[in-house]
Amino acid sequence: MEADFVIVGSGSAGSAAAYRLSEDGKHSVVVIEYGGTDFGPLIQMPSALSIPLNMRRYDWGFSSEPEPHLGGRVLATPRGKVLGGSSSINGMVYVRGHAHDFDHWAEQGATGWSYADVLPYFKRMENSAGGEPGWRGTNGPLHVQRGPLVNPLYTAFREAGRQAGFELTDDYNGSKQEGFGPMEQTIHRGRRWSVANAYLRPALKRRNMSLVKGFARRVIIENQRATGVEIDVNGSIQVVKARREVVLAASSINSPKILMLSGIGPAAHLHEHGIEVIADRPGVGANLQDHLELYIQQESLQPITLHSVLNPFSKALIGLRWLLFKNGLGATNHFEAAAFLRSAAGVKYPDIQYHFLPAAIRYDGKAAAKTHGFQAHVGPMRSKSRGSVTLRSSSPRDTPVIRFNYMAHEDDWRDFRHCIRLTREIFGQAAFDPYRGKEISPGSNVQSDAELDAFIREHAESAYHPCGTCRMGRADDPNAVVDPELRVIGVEGLRVADSSIFPRVTNGNLNGPSIMTGEKAADHILGRTPLAPSNQEPWINPRWRLSDR
Repeated sequence: MEADFVIVGSGSAGSAAAYRLSEDGKHSVVVIEYGGTDFGPLIQMPSALSIPLNMRRYDWGFSSEPEPHLGGRVLATPRGKVLGGSSSINGMVYVRGHAHDFDHWAEQGATGWSYADVLPYFKRMENSAGGEPGWRGTNGPLHVQRGPLVNPLYTAFREAGRQAGFELTDDYNGSKQEGFGPMEQTIHRGRRWSVANAYLRPALKRRNMSLVKGFARRVIIENQRATGVEIDVNGSIQVVKARREVVLAASSINSPKILMLSGIGPAAHLHEHGIEVIADRPGVGANLQDHLELYIQQESLQPITLHSVLNPFSKALIGLRWLLFKNGLGATNHFEAAAFLRSAAGVKYPDIQYHFLPAAIRYDGKAAAKTHGFQAHVGPMRSKSRGSVTLRSSSPRDTPVIRFNYMAHEDDWRDFRHCIRLTREIFGQAAFDPYRGKEISPGSNVQSDAELDAFIREHAESAYHPCGTCRMGRADDPNAVVDPELRVIGVEGLRVADSSIFPRVTNGNLNGPSIMTGEKAADHILGRTPLAPSNQEPWINPRWRLSDR
């Protein structure tokens, strides 16, 4: 129960950091994880992705407060409570983010986190099959693949984008994010390639690395220095001591919660709950961001969608084939085609993301349409709305108060209306003529701004990309929580390394940039010179000032 480095959380960033910190054998590392094993087909079989998302065994079960701009709806906020954290219950979509996302971070005070700085870490972590040569890693722990694209609807989606005048891209994680192309997956040899499989299990084979199962209550801080982590093990309160540093990698929900319970956060809020203030950091829990998305669903005239395999018999056959051979429909997440588009002339780089699916079904697996269909998940990438994570009480067992404040900014409504109309334009192209039936959702009768707004209010869903609640910035920035080396400002020996440090949400799914954060954090923690910056120049549409395509 003592180590040089104590990491709270075995998720995307925590497992990557643990792997790198223990790599040279010189330092002992303990990872604290409250969740249980990730063993079994519900997590390891890619096509079962919607099942663990709904299970309290694997998910913390968080939800938002009633969202005032979404008609008071409460939205689920799943976070992984299992080995591998959210990488064990996510959709297995791999997106680095756009180059300009990271340049924006650097402009906001996250010095050393520009695209040139982070690209070498993305390359170090990846083992990419089929990516753009020179832009991708090929011998890292994280296997990344493309889907087999067997269903003709994937090709139709890409071709429809081309017919609508948009760019194509062979690798949105390479030099060119903008355009329609294949989607990348963290799947390897038919299995979910979570950080538990990629990083944690290999690291746990080392003698200097161990895993402790326990519920992290707070960080122990003595004389402004973190010395360990107080955990609850089956009702027994114990302390895991850190000889050098404590690293919080507990998610954008739990990391700010643990900081506040440890006396680091907005002073007035801590006083309100009777918590002694160790460092008054108003940014802890603030700046909460996420991606919202809508499902635009179209009936398919041809019986080629996943609707035909949603019956129990077909599911059993798919499961049996996967168990025996690790292939077939069980070995994909079905997200095999994607697009990153710009919403208007004058927008320099993509601000809309598409996931395309040859089925009409919700992400969480509930409410499948009663017919053959296909759908696009679409949403704006850079909402101006901001929310917060705050304490419900001083009890570590109480869930935090999560307020996303979705759709608080007027631009969000304009952007979402554009997303719906743009999707209709894409689905209306000749490539979909052989397949296109009637529009299932929103429905062709929903046309005016007011009608679209009502649909958005009722049906917008989280894409499950929360971040930003322990923002990285300059050490003299009063609203920053960590400095560019991820040290908590005002406390020694304590860092945060997960998606909570993002100054602004990146373009796309957050598993990739979260793993990169853990990789880069390890070099900062060990005092190593960061990897040499890249001089590669990403592609920017030469027509960006004149056109959206």
